Amino acid sequence: MTTDIRDDYSKTAGVQFGKRRGKGRNALSHFLLIGFGILMLYPLIWMVGASFKDSASIFSEISPFPDPIVLDNYARGWEGAGVGFGTYFMNSTIVAVLSVIGNLISCSLAAYAFARLSFKFRAFFFVCMMGTLMLPHHVLIVPQYILFSQLGWVNTFLPLVFPKFLAVDAFFIFLMVQFLRGLPTELDQAAKIDGAGPWQTYRLIILPLTLPALATTAIFTFIWTWNDFLTPLLYLQDPRNYTVPLGLNAFLDASGESAWGPMFAMAVLSLGPLFGFFLAGQKYLTTGIATTGLKG
Repeated sequence: MTTDIRDDYSKTAGVQFGKRRGKGRNALSHFLLIGFGILMLYPLIWMVGASFKDSASIFSEISPFPDPIVLDNYARGWEGAGVGFGTYFMNSTIVAVLSVIGNLISCSLAAYAFARLSFKFRAFFFVCMMGTLMLPHHVLIVPQYILFSQLGWVNTFLPLVFPKFLAVDAFFIFLMVQFLRGLPTELDQAAKIDGAGPWQTYRLIILPLTLPALATTAIFTFIWTWNDFLTPLLYLQDPRNYTVPLGLNAFLDASGESAWGPMFAMAVLSLGPLFGFFLAGQKYLTTGIATTGLKG
C-alpha cells in the first residue's frame, strides 16, 4: 500500500515537474522571440524616432526616442525640396498601380498559355522565359535606355509602366504557372464541353481560382515598384515627375546641408501605402483552392 502511494506521488510529481519545465521552455522561447523581434524592428523604431528629432541631433544621440519632440519635420518634409511631397506620392501611386495592373494581366495570360494551352514550341519558349531570370537587370539598362530614348519616352512614366504590360517579369509568370499546374484539368474539359473557348475558360474558370497567386503578384509588384530607385533615376529628369524614392533623395545635398529630419519624416509616411497594400491583400496569400472555387 505504501509502495503504491509512493509510486502515485512520484508520477504526480513527475507530471508537475514536466509541466513546469514545459512552461519554462515556452517562456524562454517567447522571451527570445520577443527579443529577436525588437532587434529586427529597431531600425524602424530608430527611423520613426529620428523623424521627430532636430537634424543636428539625429546622429549625435544614441537613444531612438526624441527629446524634445520636433513636429516641424513633417510640415517641412511635406513641402518637399522644390516640389511638394504630395506630388511624389501621386506619381509613385500612378506608377505602382499601373505596374500592378500590367503584371496581373500580362503575367496571368502568359502563365495560362504555358500551363493550360498546347501550342508549337511551348517548352522552348518556356525555357527562354525562365532563362531571363538569370539575366541581370543591369545588362539591359543601356539598350533599354537607347530604345526608350528613340521612342521619345524619356522623362515620362512609360518606360516604368509599359514593359509591365508585356509580361517581362518571369518570376511572376513562373509563380502562376506552378499554381495553375496544381488545378485539375477536368475544369478546362468541363468548360470546353459547355462550349467555352480558351478566353472564356481563362476569364470565368481559371482567373477566379488564381486569387492567391494574383494577390502575391500584386503585393510584390507594388512593393518593388514603390521602392524602386534606379529605374526612375534613369528615366525621370523633371522633379515634378519624381517618385517617392527620388523625392527622398532630393533632401540629401552633397554640397550643402542635408535635411535629415524632414527626410526621415517623409520616409515614415512613405511606408504607409506599403503596409496598407500588404494588409489589404495578405489574407489571400494563404488562401488555397478549397476556399476559392472548388467548394460547392
